[in-house]
Amino acid sequence: QVQLVESGGGLVQAGGSLRLSCVASGRTFSVLATGWFRQAPGKEREFVSAIRWSGGRTYYADSVKGRFTISRDNAKNTVYLQMNSLKPEDTAVYYCAADKEYGGSWSSIYEYDYWGQGTQVTVSS
Repeated sequence: QVQLVESGGGLVQAGGSLRLSCVASGRTFSVLATGWFRQAPGKEREFVSAIRWSGGRTYYADSVKGRFTISRDNAKNTVYLQMNSLKPEDTAVYYCAADKEYGGSWSSIYEYDYWGQGTQVTVSS
């Protein structure tokens, strides 16, 4: 089992920045990649970004490219999501997720085996 805990959410004005953290514990050696997803009220959970633990290759949704940066600290079992130039439409609960075996799509919620509890990000206009 892998446990994930997100932190770093909050309220920020449009144009501001936040950095989310996702700390993994447990059988972290089994994790292949970590993804960030978000879910706004009344909407489906959507892919934001993902990073592979070996090699560090990254993936982004078009809506966040150039504004968000995902990174990892292997020694701390932590993945970060630096969010800049935030917009009101970025408001959502942000979840991190861990994948232990590649199933074909880093952007699919069905790819991931473990999920955190989420952290709220609110961007005011």
